[in-house]
Amino acid sequence: MARTVTDAALLLDSLVGHDPEDPWTAAHTVARHQGSYADGLSADGLQGKRIGVVREAMGSADDPSAAAVNTVFDTALEALRSAGAEVVDPVVIPDLAHYIEYTSLYITHSKHDLNTFLAQRPELSHLSVQAIHQDKRFHEELDLFIAIAGGPDNPEDDTEYFRKYIAREAFQREVVNVMAGHSLDGLCFPDVQLLPPTRKELQTGKWTTLTFPTNTLIASQTWMPAISIPAGFSDEGVPVGLELVTLPYDEASLFRLGYALEQATQHRRLPESTPPLVQDGV
Repeated sequence: MARTVTDAALLLDSLVGHDPEDPWTAAHTVARHQGSYADGLSADGLQGKRIGVVREAMGSADDPSAAAVNTVFDTALEALRSAGAEVVDPVVIPDLAHYIEYTSLYITHSKHDLNTFLAQRPELSHLSVQAIHQDKRFHEELDLFIAIAGGPDNPEDDTEYFRKYIAREAFQREVVNVMAGHSLDGLCFPDVQLLPPTRKELQTGKWTTLTFPTNTLIASQTWMPAISIPAGFSDEGVPVGLELVTLPYDEASLFRLGYALEQATQHRRLPESTPPLVQDGV
C-alpha cells in the first residue's frame, strides 16, 4: 500500500476519523489519537525503545530457505540495536502455533463477505462465489479461492465459529501480557519464515496459500497494529521483511519505530528501468 513509512502514515492520516456511516470507525474514538501520524516520525524513534524478538516465529535453521531469512533478520536486529533500541531476545508467546491455526477465520468468513460485496454492487450482483466456482471461472492454481468456495455460506454455520472468535481475544491477551511482562514497546519477527516459493514449487503443490508459514497472521488475528519494513536481501537478492507489532490502537508508536528502522537501513531498492514499449517507431 505504500513504498515508505512516511507514505503509509500519510495514507492513514487521510483515512483516520469517525464516520457515522461506518460503525467500524468507532475505533478512532477508542484510540484517542490526536494530530498527524506523519508529523510524529523521527529518525531517532528507536532510541531507548525495547523490542522483543519472537524466535518461535522463525523457521528451522536446518531448512536453507528459512536459514536465509534468519540470516537477514538477525542482521536487521543489529540495525535495531545500532539505532538505539534495546533488543530483548527472545520473548515467548505461549501456544503461538495453536493460536495462529485456531483463530484463523479466513475460510469461515470469506464466502459470506465476498458474496455481500458482490450483491451490493448492481454491476456485479449476478455473481457469487458459488457461481464462479461452479462455472470454473477462476485460475486453477487459485487454491485459496477453492478453499473459500468450500467454506460455509454464513460464518455461524461453522460450529467452531464463536469459539474461534473468542479465542482471538485470548490470543491478544497473551501477546499483550508478554509485552507488559517485558516492558516492551514492540515485537518483531520475519514477515514469513521462508523465502518466497518458486513458480515450480507452487505448480507442484509444495505450498498452498494457507500452508505457507506466514507470520503476518499474528497481528491480524490479535487485532494489533503492525508494519512490514524491508530487512535486507538474501544472498540471491531476494527481499526479506521484518514485521513490527505494537499495542492495540498504538499506530503512532508503530510508525515511529518503523520509520526509524527504515531510515537506519535504507534497504528499499528502486526497480530496474525497463525498455520503453516503443523504440524507433516500432
